[in-house]
Amino acid sequence: MKIDIHTHIMPEKIPNWYEKFGYGDFIRLEHQDTCCAHMIKGDKMFRAVEPNCWDAPARLDEMDGTDVTMQVLSTIPVLFNYWAKPAHGLETSRFFNDHIAECVCNHPGRFEGLGTVPLQDIDLAVKELRRCKEELSLPGVEIGSNINGKNLSDPCFDPFWEAVQELDMCIFVHPWEMMGENDMARYWLPWLVGMPAETSRAICSMIFGGVFERFPRLRVAFAHGGGSFPATIGRINHGFDVRPDLCAIDNPHQPGSYIGKFWIDSLVHDPKALAYIIDIMGADAICMGSDYPFPLGEHHPGKLIETVIQDKELQEKLLYKNALAWLKK
Repeated sequence: MKIDIHTHIMPEKIPNWYEKFGYGDFIRLEHQDTCCAHMIKGDKMFRAVEPNCWDAPARLDEMDGTDVTMQVLSTIPVLFNYWAKPAHGLETSRFFNDHIAECVCNHPGRFEGLGTVPLQDIDLAVKELRRCKEELSLPGVEIGSNINGKNLSDPCFDPFWEAVQELDMCIFVHPWEMMGENDMARYWLPWLVGMPAETSRAICSMIFGGVFERFPRLRVAFAHGGGSFPATIGRINHGFDVRPDLCAIDNPHQPGSYIGKFWIDSLVHDPKALAYIIDIMGADAICMGSDYPFPLGEHHPGKLIETVIQDKELQEKLLYKNALAWLKK
């Protein structure tokens, strides 16, 4: 059995919100032929995508070809639309959430779904969070690593975290709007350097900002093997120890003490890196995640785990048991 907690999907047809609302970088699809579509961001080409980005039968065929039992579907981060006016952010979130819920309903046992919420307005975000759980039966939501530049530890998000904990939902944190993105546009560096740093930013802000202390029952998973956090935990702990005047101002507990209290996915692309994150983060804290269907993802989900991990019990934890614990299924 394999459960892939990190996969992305979008509807085949997306309203032209750029035209409707008259501003912004809203995404729409322009289908070119049977083999691809162009994602148009505002009025500019963003990227080309293949049918497996929106077509459930195509996904199921590829899942069967790689023995993936279930995908946890989430939207593509460029569709978060946190920069939009709150009412417009809510409209787009509802549209994407309804689509994901429909995919899950049409293919029970093969798909599970995560919603998205307009975190630029906490009241609207909590309202849509409740709808995701109570009306759409989604077990959790995907959020960005920052919200319009605000760290996830910002007190303005506490009502959201409180609602997530109350509703017993899981969270998947995915990097977006990477810091320094405009300074390193060449060589795909925002994805290769910025995303790992951005994920560590999210983990550290939640730890240093005391989010896990205030809301201890949160079930949070972070993308891309936890980004640069596992590799720099020694530096992070040392910094906390030597400069508590800077690091311990909101939480007196050492960052390393939170290892094992959140999850990361397995997307590290390297056998030694996989062995390292298992050693550092713990065997119970890592879930298979591929970033399907994008090029930077693992093209054969779970193959690295199956190749590196020979112990059957450990392999099962990473391939699906830890995911079930995170999803609370």
